[in-house]
Amino acid sequence: MIQGSALGPATFVINGGDLHPVAEGNDLLKYADDTYLIVPVENSPSCEDELHHIKQWATANNLHLIQSKSAEIIFLPRVTRSTHVKPPSLLTGIKLVNSIKALGVTLSSELSMSAHICSILESCSRAMYGLRTLRAHGMQKECLHEVFRSTILARLTYASPAWSGFYSCRRHQEARQLYQQKQSEVSSGQATVY
Repeated sequence: MIQGSALGPATFVINGGDLHPVAEGNDLLKYADDTYLIVPVENSPSCEDELHHIKQWATANNLHLIQSKSAEIIFLPRVTRSTHVKPPSLLTGIKLVNSIKALGVTLSSELSMSAHICSILESCSRAMYGLRTLRAHGMQKECLHEVFRSTILARLTYASPAWSGFYSCRRHQEARQLYQQKQSEVSSGQATVY
């Protein structure tokens, strides 16, 4: 596959059609050139077999599993979270992490969306600075609205059905209110860029 080309993801989807999990109950999710192996706790002994199967499949298809780019995350139930015991890694050669970015959404092992929401807010804050700079250089109001919609609003709404129900603290609730206010202002054409 040609890394970074428009053909790469499509070629992977075609090639990856025959990649299936070994154990029943496990799942392989594939999107573009990303693959996610989902293993429920009752199947955790099958993790090494699954990884070995994926390596064999990659070799047979002239691909290479880059273990340094691979990560393992263990999602913990609430009962386990309160004990603060870090579970051992189930895979040798794969680093155990507390959060991963899957399709642009940061997922934490505690199933908290705080890191993702904070990342979005920081990104939008930088984009607002850019909008202020564009306004200072004389960009017309209509163009500023279009830039707002295509940058900030797009960031705020990307995959929002997956994470928008996780506003757990006051800061996130305030961000949601600000987002809703800006969204209604943009919809009515009255958005102000500070």
